[in-house]
Amino acid sequence: MVDGSPSEVTAELLGGRYRLGEVIGRGGMSSVYSARDEKLGREVALKLFAPQTPDADELKRQEAEIELLATLNHPSLVTLLDAGIDTRIPDEPRPFLTMELVAGQDLRSRIRHSPVPLDELAVIGAGVADALAYVHGLGIIHRDIKPANILLVQVRPGEPLRPKLTDFGIARIVDGTRLTTTGTMVGTAAYLSPEQARGADMGPASDIYSLGLVLLECIKGSVEYPGSAVESAVARLHRAPLVPNTVPTEWVELIRSMTALDPMDRPTASELENALRHALVSPESIPARISGEPTRVLPSLPPQPPQPPHAPLSFAPGALTVADGTQTMTLGIVREAEPGGAPRSVPAAPVRPRLRRRLGGLGQRGVGQLGGLGKRGKIAGGLALLVVIAAAGMILLSINTPKTPDVVQYPAVTGTVGEHLEQLQKSVNP
Repeated sequence: MVDGSPSEVTAELLGGRYRLGEVIGRGGMSSVYSARDEKLGREVALKLFAPQTPDADELKRQEAEIELLATLNHPSLVTLLDAGIDTRIPDEPRPFLTMELVAGQDLRSRIRHSPVPLDELAVIGAGVADALAYVHGLGIIHRDIKPANILLVQVRPGEPLRPKLTDFGIARIVDGTRLTTTGTMVGTAAYLSPEQARGADMGPASDIYSLGLVLLECIKGSVEYPGSAVESAVARLHRAPLVPNTVPTEWVELIRSMTALDPMDRPTASELENALRHALVSPESIPARISGEPTRVLPSLPPQPPQPPHAPLSFAPGALTVADGTQTMTLGIVREAEPGGAPRSVPAAPVRPRLRRRLGGLGQRGVGQLGGLGKRGKIAGGLALLVVIAAAGMILLSINTPKTPDVVQYPAVTGTVGEHLEQLQKSVNP
C-alpha cells in the first residue's frame, strides 16, 4: 500500500514542503492524505500514487500529464494546487497531486444514505456536465467518473450542495497496465463505458456514459452493473441499463441517451448541461429533451418581378441567301414587334467573311453528301441542312439586335451536320 513507507521517510517533508497527516481516502492506485503546506501555511489534500516504474521516459510522460491538469480552473473542479514526483525513495518514485481540501462528503456516501431526489440530482448533474464540457473542450478526458470522485460542497447556507469533480486524468498519469491488474478495478469497473470495457479508443463520450450510470445510481440507490471487473464489463455489453419507469419520461430518455452503446449516439457534455439546466428551473425538475442538430433551411429568394412574354420568332424568305455553288437557298427572319401586332422584317446584316466561308463550305459538303443518297435520303438531308441554316440565321439575329436577345433552343442535330453546326457556333461566339 501507499502508506507503507518507513517512518523516517514518512516524517520527511514531501517535495520539501508538504507534511503528511492522516489518510482520508484510499483507492487501488493511490491514497489521499490531509497535509500541511509548510511553505504557504495552509491545509491541503495530497494524493500520493503507488510506486511507479523508475523509467525516465515514463516519469517524463507523467509529469507532462500532471502539468496539463494543473492548468485546469473551473468552479465545479477541485482545484489542483501543485504536482510532482515524490523521490524520497529513489527506487520507488511516486507521482503526487496537491489539491484544495474540500470539506464535505462525496456522492457515494450521499447515495448510501438514500436515493437522490430529482431536484438535487439536477444540480449535481448540471454541475458535473458543466465541468466535463470545460475539460472536453481542452481535449482532456476524465476516464474515471464515479460517485466517489464527485464531492458535494455547501457553498452558501440553505442552498443545495454543489458538486466538485476530482481525480481528472488519473488513469493517464499512472501506469496504464494497472487498469487491468486483478483487483485494481473493482471499485470503478461498475462505471466503465463499453469502449473502456473492450479496451478500445476512448473519447469524451466515455465520460458521458459513466456519468449516466452515476445519475441512474442516484435514482435507484444501487449500482447498475455490480460484481467483479469481468462480470460488470460483460453485463453492460449484453444489456442496456434498466431505468425505472417511476421517474418522468424525460429523465428516462436522458439517461438512455447518455448510456447508448454507440458513443456517437450519446449527447455532448454541453448538450447535457443545457438539458439539466432546464431541470433546475422546472417546477417538476424535468430536463429538456436533447435533440439532434436542426435541419438548416436556406432563406427563400425574394420574389422576382413578372417578365414580359417573349416575342415569338418566325421565318420568311428574303433575308439571307446562301449559295453553295450548285443551288441557291434563301432564308428570311421575321420577328414579332409586339404580341398580337403586325410582323416586321429584320434586314439581314452583312455576313462576316469567316462565317460566310463556313456556311459555304457547309452547304457544299452537305449537298455532296446528299448526292449519294436516294430520293428519301436527299429530302431528309435537305431538311437537316435547313435546320442548320435556320440556326445560323438565329445567331446572326443575336449579333445584330441591339437589345439583349432571347435565348432560342433549336433542335439538336447529330452526325456530320451536327459537328459542322458546333463549329459554326464556336466561330460566331464573341
